[in-house]
Amino acid sequence: MTRPDPARYRTNNWKSYNEALKRRGSLLIWLDKDMTWLAPKAGGNGRPPVFSDASVQFCLMVKVLFGLPLRQTTGMVASILSMAGLDWPVPDFSTLSRRQKRITVQISTRRASGPLNLLVDSTGIKFLGDGEWLARKHGTQRRRQYRKVHLAMDTATGDIRAVEFTSSDKGDSPVLPHLLDQIPADEQIGTVTGDGAFDTRRCHSAILERGGTAIIPIRKNGRRWRENCPAARARNEILKATQRLGRAVWKRWSGYHARSRIEAKMRCLKSFGERIASRDPDRQTAEVQIRVALMNRFNALGTAEIERVA
Repeated sequence: MTRPDPARYRTNNWKSYNEALKRRGSLLIWLDKDMTWLAPKAGGNGRPPVFSDASVQFCLMVKVLFGLPLRQTTGMVASILSMAGLDWPVPDFSTLSRRQKRITVQISTRRASGPLNLLVDSTGIKFLGDGEWLARKHGTQRRRQYRKVHLAMDTATGDIRAVEFTSSDKGDSPVLPHLLDQIPADEQIGTVTGDGAFDTRRCHSAILERGGTAIIPIRKNGRRWRENCPAARARNEILKATQRLGRAVWKRWSGYHARSRIEAKMRCLKSFGERIASRDPDRQTAEVQIRVALMNRFNALGTAEIERVA
């Protein structure tokens, strides 16, 4: 039996993609002078906040993007405002730390025409413990602790449409319904692609409730479910197709291998750092969401359009 030729791919938009990569490396920072930098007066009891959520998010995005501590972040933001000719006040480090705990991060996304096709996956990110080199060289001195980041990506635009941040002992299956709840109810979901960890009744039911189709491989020890609900019948159809075609052929036929794109997105998430700096769970959640907001901003500048040629 001869070995099949490897698949070859071609990028169709090299010119625009090169320009997008150049824009990602630009040091120019565009500030909207009409943005609400100071918080409006609420008229309630107690001292109102001085700075708006938009200004706090801008400072935190500078912090995550350049990997700065809070005090250095305030100095860099002050320099940016000075170069822009703006006399706006800058939040101090204690204000940023306090507001990070309760801020609602605004993540910009794009909507493509047609149904939304989602790729879902999760990864662990470290927040406490020795680094990889130190652990390999001298052994671990203390227990390393991790959290899990769950993402749902749109295959058409490449944007992250939903994100959840949980403890390390949380499985993928219970989180999927929460990811789908972040998608607007008026947006139609076409397919949801995930690995075998999502092969549960909870996941299949959540996908069917949103009118989507699950592209989830059956676990190797998976058996036929009792067909007492639509989710079980849909899952058994995948089992029949897998048994008829074979596992490898079913993955190619269903387009399951597109899930590798969300795995590459996880690497982009960790390009901002292999660990998160915050220790409080609420601040950790905001830091992860800031990373996702930055990823979508970079992605909006332009991405490669790749097609398979063989």
